[in-house]
Amino acid sequence: MDEFDDAISPPFEIHEPETWRAPIIFNSPHSGSVYPAEFLAATRIDHDMLRRSEDSFMDEIVGHLADEGFPVMRVHFPRCYVDVNREPYELDPRMFDDRLPSFANTRSMRVAGGLGTIPRVIGDGQEIYRERLSVNDALARIDLLYKPYHRALRRLATKAQQLFGYAIVADCHSMPSIGVSREDKRRPDVVLGDRYGTSCAAALADTVEDIFTNLGYSVGRNKPYAGGFITEHYGNPASGLHAIQIELNRAIYMDERRRERGPQFRKVAADFSALAEELTALRFDASGPFEAAAE
Repeated sequence: MDEFDDAISPPFEIHEPETWRAPIIFNSPHSGSVYPAEFLAATRIDHDMLRRSEDSFMDEIVGHLADEGFPVMRVHFPRCYVDVNREPYELDPRMFDDRLPSFANTRSMRVAGGLGTIPRVIGDGQEIYRERLSVNDALARIDLLYKPYHRALRRLATKAQQLFGYAIVADCHSMPSIGVSREDKRRPDVVLGDRYGTSCAAALADTVEDIFTNLGYSVGRNKPYAGGFITEHYGNPASGLHAIQIELNRAIYMDERRRERGPQFRKVAADFSALAEELTALRFDASGPFEAAAE
């Protein structure tokens, strides 16, 4: 794993303001674009095709918020290498040349679709690897990338609660403008995921929807994205931790085919500043400490 260590260092970044304006953590877990050479050598898909699975530029859209008093977290490695928005051991036994440990979750819907912690396919269903992987390689990726990331995110959430009595994780993603089928209609500008009302207080989801609507965006809720593992795992309103997933339509801010920033890029970044500013007015009662599930 020496090449892995050199390629991704550090594996993620936290930009924490000296003084927090509010307990709102902006997280970009799928914008990573640093591809280890050993990974690229093992894939059957070219680099450009792999990059289609990235949430391109989302880390830049929210990155400046650290200068405005809000902590920002961004991942450097790509989601097709390790996906931190999954359970720690959602693994597909078809991918590996030896037996998975008994604690691996091999039967989730995400594993069935090839989109586990170590993905088997990219979003349009193309197989990533030429050959089966070593289980030890997969476990090393989880130990060296996935677990440190989640420990760091939990520390941020805990610090937010200590400072303010509650915390909000805004999990920021981007989505293709249309689905896999060419017959699908264009998606809304923004899709908010709150796990159907379970990952955050209704007032938070309603406020975020109102802010985006007032800024001129069309907004959907929970379809086609209700929130992944991060939203589900960290969202525990009864304990004072609120998590909401924000999916931004890529056509709003970028050229999807060329993977280039579009003419509205700066406006969209400014609109996220407006979102953060307005969310500072929200207040939630402190309901107790956040207790994360064991790894």
